[in-house]
Amino acid sequence: MADSNSTKRALAGAMKSLLQEIPFSGIRVSDICKKCDMNRKSFYYHFKDKYDLINWIYDTEFAAAVDSAAHLDPADQLLLLCEYFYANRTFYRKALEIQGQNSFSDHFCEYLSPLIRQRFNSGSSLRLSEFQTAFMADACLCALRRWLSQRRPLPPDEFARQMLQCLSLADPVSG
Repeated sequence: MADSNSTKRALAGAMKSLLQEIPFSGIRVSDICKKCDMNRKSFYYHFKDKYDLINWIYDTEFAAAVDSAAHLDPADQLLLLCEYFYANRTFYRKALEIQGQNSFSDHFCEYLSPLIRQRFNSGSSLRLSEFQTAFMADACLCALRRWLSQRRPLPPDEFARQMLQCLSLADPVSG
């Protein structure tokens, strides 16, 4: 298992490095493999495609950290998320631009939806519908994309505070 993880990390490092130089659409699996001196068979043994690799990077780097901090309330999880994206903004600015099936944006919205439901459904007799949850996840994704694309983005704690303020305006408990 350790060998498998080191292979995945090498492929992830190659993807991150290439993404600094080339738009995602211009990166081929063969480029990733060449960068870390592996063959395509090794890549496809671990990942379905380059989209899967991008999602794995997020899952292992961020989601693993949040899993270890599962005791945090959604507001603290949002702050942790903002700090992570801010620290890795060059990579995620580009990852969030990726369009299409299995894109990071879709993957990230799947991650956000339970957090949003937890935030709104705790302490309230009202429950968000699937439409409302998807709407809020899309709004958060759009705000995050805009924040990371700014030349001088707000500090993560300020961005998280403003996001929470906006979310509380839509909260059926406080509204």
